Amino acid sequence: MSRGLRIPAPHPPKRGVFISFEGGEAAGKTTQMQMLRNHLVSERSVAEDLIFTTREPGGSELGASIRELLLNGDHVDPRAEALLYAADRAHHIATMVRPHLARGGLVLTDRYLDSSIAYQGAGRALEPDEIGSLSLWAVDGLLPHRTILLDVPTHTLDVRRDPAGHDRLETAGLEFHEAVREEFLDLAAAEPERYAVIDGTLPREEVHAQVLAAVGEVLSLFDPTFEPAPPARHRDEL
Repeated sequence: MSRGLRIPAPHPPKRGVFISFEGGEAAGKTTQMQMLRNHLVSERSVAEDLIFTTREPGGSELGASIRELLLNGDHVDPRAEALLYAADRAHHIATMVRPHLARGGLVLTDRYLDSSIAYQGAGRALEPDEIGSLSLWAVDGLLPHRTILLDVPTHTLDVRRDPAGHDRLETAGLEFHEAVREEFLDLAAAEPERYAVIDGTLPREEVHAQVLAAVGEVLSLFDPTFEPAPPARHRDEL
């Protein structure tokens, strides 16, 4: 009889720095991630090639195809949707994120596995613990050093989203987005050492200042003068 999937223990990378940005639709994740990157380059003299900014889904060529299917395609069964997100994440981490961390670099990502737990686990009414286990298995337990949760009221989506077009997630109902928000807040309450919850309705410069304060400690792990090392040959090096 099969023993089932081995779910690895969650852990941050042993080398490099990994920071994720989470939140509901139109919370300002992309804006704040770019502001952080610009600050590091202009104010802290971090070389641009040491910072890898990415997103999920869509951070790789495969991910871009999956993103188009998931966000702009026809209806996808919730379980199939969860598996597609996990497949994208597994490939993205293995081929892009881990190699950069192995060189001692800094990774900033717009969404990570917490989004799957919130959107597919709570929003799609699947089991959040099962979605979390699936995602941890897909990335072999890799977690960010710090997760920035930009929290905004659900009605903010109607004000901030692009009127020219809405994807499948943006057009989901109020109940869906409320469930997603509550799950994000529950995740943050369960892991206060990893999460920093920031009021995303504040002016962007105030949010940026709070982001800088939230990542200050983990950025001390990052050496912007490092000499790049060869990529890790084995996953246990991270």
